[in-house]
Amino acid sequence: MSNERLVERIWERDATLWTGNDEAKWLGWLDEPMRVRERLGDLLQFAEDVTAPGQVDTFVLLGMGGSSLAPEVLRLTFGAEGFHVLDTTHPAAIRRLTESLDLDATMFLVASKSGTTLETRCHLDWFWEQNGGRGEYFVAITDPGSELESLARKRGFNAVFGGEPTIGGRYSALSVFGMVPAVLMGVDLVRFLERVDEVVEACRLADGNPGLDLGLELGNGWAEGRDKITINPNPGGFGLWAEQLLAESTGKEGKGLIPAPGESPDGPDRQAPEVRLPAPYELGQEFYRWEFATAVAGSILGINPFDQPNVQAAKDKTNEVLAAGGEPDVEPRGSLDELLGQAEPGDYVAIQAFIDPAREDELEPLIERARGTGCVVTHGIGPRYLHSTGQLHKGGPNTGLFVQVVDDAGDELPIPGREFGFRRFIHAQAAGDLASLEERGRRIIRLRLEDV
Repeated sequence: MSNERLVERIWERDATLWTGNDEAKWLGWLDEPMRVRERLGDLLQFAEDVTAPGQVDTFVLLGMGGSSLAPEVLRLTFGAEGFHVLDTTHPAAIRRLTESLDLDATMFLVASKSGTTLETRCHLDWFWEQNGGRGEYFVAITDPGSELESLARKRGFNAVFGGEPTIGGRYSALSVFGMVPAVLMGVDLVRFLERVDEVVEACRLADGNPGLDLGLELGNGWAEGRDKITINPNPGGFGLWAEQLLAESTGKEGKGLIPAPGESPDGPDRQAPEVRLPAPYELGQEFYRWEFATAVAGSILGINPFDQPNVQAAKDKTNEVLAAGGEPDVEPRGSLDELLGQAEPGDYVAIQAFIDPAREDELEPLIERARGTGCVVTHGIGPRYLHSTGQLHKGGPNTGLFVQVVDDAGDELPIPGREFGFRRFIHAQAAGDLASLEERGRRIIRLRLEDV
């Protein structure tokens, strides 16, 4: 098939380019920059109103996966000091953030496409009570007709921004899920979207198409056995977002592109596509280029890049653990030496850390030890990674060596209206994911952070 025809079929929404299932209804991201441009006036007016003197000066986004990773990269890229992203259920992190906030000057953005994301709804339960149930300090970003939309209207939220139902979460960076946070960070959306428009038009071409070229590089590299995607440089944590896009889109049917931000590109199983971020306002272009590229690569892998069939597995296991009552079992299991001793060429080590994100640097000795195998090493903070690389871990190739890490989560932090608190919740998520991986015959052990 010619490059010209490949591009035409994407824009024609031809599902047979992938698996011929429901791909056609998940291609709304192709045109989303244009739709957001039509909403610019409302977005700019909203930002002007809520950031007026005497209103609010701090924003907290409550979200997971596709609802949090683009805002986190935007926050880091533009240095937005008054903007926080909460995508952990660790009680120490939630306590620390809560104690740092002036609740009379803080607005909470509750972001969930489905409106039912359990972590996000628990965050809302917590901060709704902390805030005294003052709806004017809350904003919902959710798809039309969701439970969250109904709740937001019932509680009198300051605003409700409806998402585009034809876009999956990981392709939503340039929708309201990314652009509402961006405008509140002070990003000039007119300038930002002008740059995006340029790459959208370029992605319609057969020649000089930046998304096509990247997608062919990723897909053809995979076909040659180079399935590890090192992402360097990694300014503004861009790899956090690209990691979900690649892993959740391609990690299925025993196949997958395995993203490895920050890892060395040297190795026969690795490729190092260029990250083009010379300046912050290029970020929107890069979001779109990598989205288009992932669709192209998915056609080469022969998978549906818009579903996530294995993500629900860990959620179901978590619910089983919570329903069982009592304290979840997060005791150490297995031997690190024995696990790493199994490493073979083409394997990768995945460190899955259900720890306080503030302690992430303490993983470094473990990461370095794992690199001694010669394998690519990836690491993610739980439960964030469950909404990111979790699909790849379960549905991708069985080449992962998994090291789950837990810490002392401290005292319980009750969640209003729930039968469990955040400590039990994060432990249930760790226990549930380990069980889910074991069910699929994955090689996994568990360590305490204190023993790393």
